[in-house]
Parts: sequence; structure tokens; C-alpha cells
Amino acid sequence: MSRPAPLSGFPEYLPADRTVEQHVLDTVRRVFELHGFASVETRAVEPLEQMLRKGEIDKEVYVLRRLHAPADEPDAGLGLHFDLTVPFARYVVQHAGHLEFPFRRYQIQKVWRGERPQEGRYREFAQADIDIVGRDTLAFHHEVEVALVMAEVFQALPMPPAVILVNNRKLAEGFFLGVGASDAGAALRAIDKLDKVGPRRVAELLAAEAGLSVEAAEKCLALASIRSADTSFVAAVRALGVEHALLDQGLEELAAVVGAAAERMPGAVVADLKIARGLDYYTGTVYETQLVGYEEFGSICSGGRYDALASDGRSTYPGVGISLGVSRLMGVLLGRGLVRASRSVPTCVLVAVTDEAGRPESDAIAGALRARGIPVEVAPKADKFGKQIRYADRRGIPFVWFPDADGGSVKDIRSGTQEPADPTGWTPPADDLDPRIERIAREEEESPR
Repeated sequence: MSRPAPLSGFPEYLPADRTVEQHVLDTVRRVFELHGFASVETRAVEPLEQMLRKGEIDKEVYVLRRLHAPADEPDAGLGLHFDLTVPFARYVVQHAGHLEFPFRRYQIQKVWRGERPQEGRYREFAQADIDIVGRDTLAFHHEVEVALVMAEVFQALPMPPAVILVNNRKLAEGFFLGVGASDAGAALRAIDKLDKVGPRRVAELLAAEAGLSVEAAEKCLALASIRSADTSFVAAVRALGVEHALLDQGLEELAAVVGAAAERMPGAVVADLKIARGLDYYTGTVYETQLVGYEEFGSICSGGRYDALASDGRSTYPGVGISLGVSRLMGVLLGRGLVRASRSVPTCVLVAVTDEAGRPESDAIAGALRARGIPVEVAPKADKFGKQIRYADRRGIPFVWFPDADGGSVKDIRSGTQEPADPTGWTPPADDLDPRIERIAREEEESPR
């Protein structure tokens, strides 16, 4: 068999990089659970009619069907989910009778999108979401809460500083309607493309798809340029001279989010009025996140408030959520060489084997160490001790245990120190018990140009 070629957009990690990803996932999970979010997992597929009404995503959905299925087979109407919010909304409606509201959930799963692969963008990737969903009503303070929970995740990870950028869909839609847009949704989608296509092309889209004049389009671009870490953005918007009741409501809500976040975690949340989010289900606060120094990667974390995504005909289930693109973040951390694992295996100790007849003694030592929570391997071959030490060194294993009648001795192969040890009492230093994730020090960080 010839060597397989990698599939573009479907990342696979070597063990050391997978160790970094597991650290990220474990940290995310720990912070989410500290804030009382319960874990759920949903199926990988959803009905296409549910997914395709959520915004500009239809070209990216992977359809699921059997290779030789007839065209009218029911399963032909299924697609792999492109995010975790749409399946979660269905999950809430389906299981509402068994849930307590407001329901706080986190979900860490793979999703699939048929977009063009590039740095940080994949066709198969992992997301980590939190959402808070109410029955019929949901308190506004949760829109501050989910952003600050994610900011706490960022502080706990070995990553560059991150800033959560917020806007409000009511503010944006009210402004667009106030300047005369015939289709506020089209104006939102045009502004959402600003970083990709630039202001000139966005102005053309605003005219062609939202029916705006040149002067109105210029005001929309002026709105998109407003950014502040406090509530001063309100005065900047008012200075543009646009009036609409929905705009007033959005300004009030966004000022409340930014003001509350500034009190609890200064600098973590910044108002940025070009943030739009292209998906149609968002109705209030929306979030995107930039890594400082790596802004060209785009948003690594996004989400927002949705009031009408889930309904069973009797009740509606408004919610607010935010989603971390785990694979996208890994693209920065690993692709730019910002972090590394201290070793590629979980093993802390390699128990040497004197000869094959003595392997049971080595297995017994390994069992005693594992019983005390120490990750251990037994050497695969009874080679000379020098070869067994080199085997451990190649794998990054810091300690080698040499058995004898009294229990043996343990050697730190990095320093060369060796001491007698009892497997029922010896404990490695805390920093060596598990692989560490280390930021890579650089005299001059390779920030993008």
C-alpha cells in the first residue's frame, strides 16, 4: 500500500500535539463545570430543513446518505451538523419535559462544514459551546455571564491574550432600518463580510442588496468603525444622527453588557460595532473573539442571543451561548509554534525489565505505582539497561525504575540522579506526574505582519 495522502481540512495530530489539544479540552471542561454547566452530546445529523433555514450556510452542509440509496430514501434529508447550536435547540424542545430551566449546558463535539480549507479553517473541527436557555423568558444578565465564563477559559489556557468583541443585532438592524434599508438582514450580512472583502465591496453590497444610497452606506460603514472598551460607543453612534426605536433598545442592551463586563473583568469585553454574525437566528447580543497579535486568524470564539430558535408551539426557549473553535485555536497554538507538550506520552515512569523471566516483578512494580495514580509503562524488551534508558528518553519519559529484591531504584534520566525507592511510597515531583503544556519562549515572537 502506498503512503496515504492527507485529506485537506481534516486535521490529525501526532501524540505530542494531541496532548496539547487534550489539555485545552480538559481546561475548557473544568471551567465550564465550575460555573455549573452540564455536559450533553447530540447526534451528528439533523434534518436538512432545520439546518438550511438558519442563514448563509447551505453551500457548506454535508449531506448524509448511503452510497447506493434511492433518491427518495428518507435518510437523504439528513446532513451533518455545521454547528452545535441548531442541534442543541432541537435537543431542548425534544427533552424539555426532563430539563430544569434555565438550563445550563456545555457541549464539546466535532462539526462539519464544506468550506475552503486554509490556516485555522477546517472541514472537520471541534467546538466547545456553552448555552443558557430559559422557558419563554431568559434574564438579560446571562448575556454578560457567558462572555465572562469564556474569558475565564482564555485566562486559564496557555495562549495569547484574547478580546471578546460584542455588538447587538437590535442596534445594527435598527440603525440599518433608520438609514432606509429595504432589507436589514441583507445589510447585516454585507457588514459581516467587511474584513473579508473590504469597505468598497461592502458599500456595493449595501446598495445592491439592502437598497441603500451612497450616503446611507457611508453611515453604515461609519457605524462599523466604532469600537470602545466602555460605553462611550453610545455617544459615537448618536453622533451619526440616525434614529429608530430598535436602535435605542440595542444601544441600551449593549451598554449594559459592556458596562457590567468592565466592572467584573476589565478589558475582557469590548464593543465593536462591525460584529454582525451571519446566522439568522441571533436576535440580541453577538460575540466574536480576536487573539491579540493574531487578528488575521479571524474569530476563534463566537455566539450570541437567540429568542426564537427553539419552540414547541406552546413555549419558546430563548437562549444565549458562545462557542470556542477548539481546532481553530489549535491552528494558532500549534501552527505558530506557541506551545508544546513536555512529552508526547502520559508515561511518567518506565519500569525496566532485567530479563524476561523477571518480567512479572516489573509488572508488579508497575501495578503498585499505577494504584497510586502514577502513569507507568513496562519496557517492551529486556534489552541492556542503556537501550531501555534510550527508549524512555526518545519518548520523553523522565524516570526509569530498575527492579531488585528490595523494590529497586529510580533514576531521573535528565539529571542522572538515582536513588533507592519503594513502589508503595515513592512519588515523582508534581510537575513530572503528567505532561506539561509549555509556552515557547521567543526573543521576538513571530507575530503576523
